Amino acid sequence: MNFELTEEQRGVQKVVRKFVDKEISPYIREWDKNGEFQPSILKRLADLQLMGVCIPEEYGGVGMDYNTLAIVCDELERGDTAYRTAVSVHTGLNSMTLLQWGTEEQKQKYLVPQAQGRKIGAFGLTEQNAGSDVAAMNSTAVRNGDHYILNGAKTWISLCDIADHFLIFAKTDSSMGHQGITPFIVERTFEGVETKAIKGKLGIRAGNTGEVILNDVKVPVSNRLGEEGEGFKIAMSALDNGRFTVAAGACGLINASLEGSLKYCHERKTFGKEIGKHQLVQQMIAKMSSNLEISRLLVYKAGWLKNEGERNTRETSLAKWFACDAAFDAANDAVQIHGAYGYSDEYPVERYLRNSKAPVIYEGTREIHTIMQGEYALGYRNDKPLRQKLPAWPFEEVSIH
Repeated sequence: MNFELTEEQRGVQKVVRKFVDKEISPYIREWDKNGEFQPSILKRLADLQLMGVCIPEEYGGVGMDYNTLAIVCDELERGDTAYRTAVSVHTGLNSMTLLQWGTEEQKQKYLVPQAQGRKIGAFGLTEQNAGSDVAAMNSTAVRNGDHYILNGAKTWISLCDIADHFLIFAKTDSSMGHQGITPFIVERTFEGVETKAIKGKLGIRAGNTGEVILNDVKVPVSNRLGEEGEGFKIAMSALDNGRFTVAAGACGLINASLEGSLKYCHERKTFGKEIGKHQLVQQMIAKMSSNLEISRLLVYKAGWLKNEGERNTRETSLAKWFACDAAFDAANDAVQIHGAYGYSDEYPVERYLRNSKAPVIYEGTREIHTIMQGEYALGYRNDKPLRQKLPAWPFEEVSIH
C-alpha cells in the first residue's frame, strides 16, 4: 500500500478545496440557518465531473480510484456535511450499487446520467420501524405481470425532494424475513410516488432529508435490481460503499474542527498568553490531530481493498465507526476550545458539533459497528465473497481539471 497521494489525487483535492472555499463556505451559515439545500451545488459538482468520480468512463464517470472518491468526500465535508452527504448517497449508495449489481440496460439508462450528474440518485432502505433491523421493513412489492406494485414509506431519505431515481427496498415475500427483500429502481415521475421533507433536525440543516411514500406504484420488472430475495445482500454491499464515504467525510469534519481550533488558539489569549500554550488545550489539539491521521489511514486501507476488488465490510465498518466517533469528539473539543463563542453561530464549530452527531447514527449506529467488530475479533462473523464484486481499479481513466 502506498500512502502518498498521486499527482492526480492532489489535483482533485485542490479542485474540491477551491470549490468549497469559494462556493460553499461563504454561504453555508445562512443556508444552515434557513434550512436551505442548494441543488445548484450539485450542478456545479457535475460540471467538475465529481458526481461520478469513481464510476468507469464507459458508464459516464471519470474512472478514478475509490480513494479519490474519499478525497472528494473529505474536502466536501470540510465545507459542510450536507454536500458530502449528497455525494455519499448519490455516488456511494446508489450509483456504485448500480455499477455492482445492475444489468447493462439499467446501467445505460440510469447509471450513465447519474455519473454525469444529469440525474440524481437516492437510497430508500430505512423505515419508521426498520432502521438497524432491516428485516422489520413493511414496504411490499407484489408481482403483477410485467410490473411490481410497490406500497410503503421510507424515512430519513437524503435528497428525497431532489432525486430523480430512488433505489427502494421492499419485501417480495414477507414470510422470508431478510431473505424476502428485493430492491427496485423507482423514478420520481412514477405515479404514486410522493416525497416530504423533515424539518427541525439537530444538524445537517442545509441538507434535504425526508420521507418517500409509495402508493400503488407500478414498477417494471426490468427495474428490479438483482433477483428476488437478493435485497439484503445488495443493501449490505451498498452500505459498504456508503459507509466508506461517510468515514471519509468524517475526516473532513475532524480537519475543519482542527483548522478552526488552531486559528482560534493563536488569536485568543488568556492569562497573558495564547490559549494554545495551555497544556489541556494542547491535549485536545493533539487528540484531533492524531485521530485525523488514524481515520484517514483506516479510510485509505478500505479504499485500497476496494481498488483491489476485495470485500471490505470489516475494514469499512471499522473506518466508519472510528472516524465518526473521532469527528464527534473533535467537534465537541472545538466548541470547548472556543469557550462561550463556540456555543454561538459566530464560529462554525457549533455547526460542526450539530452535524457530527448524525453520522454516528446513520448507516450503522455506533452500537451496530461495535457489535460487528466484536464478532469479527471473536470469529463469530466471517464474510463470504459476494457473488458480484465491485470492479477492481484501474479503469480507463481521464483527468479532472
